[in-house]
Amino acid sequence: MPLSKDIKGGGTNADGSKSTEYCSFCYVNGEFTQAGPMEDFRKNLDKNMKEKKHPWWIRTMMWYQVPTLKRWKK
Repeated sequence: MPLSKDIKGGGTNADGSKSTEYCSFCYVNGEFTQAGPMEDFRKNLDKNMKEKKHPWWIRTMMWYQVPTLKRWKK
């Protein structure tokens, strides 16, 4: 999620400060809210987007963008 769309303005770091890299849905108190492998994250993202009635092509685009996010890069 773009931080500009996050109603909380971003997640929180371990010291309580705002994260400038991760949204409030993904990052709280310096930890990711959803542990586990990227494939689980992708499936959950697709499920949530489908429930919110995002079109298939947006969901597909996001599916391919997930591995490019900083969290998943090594």
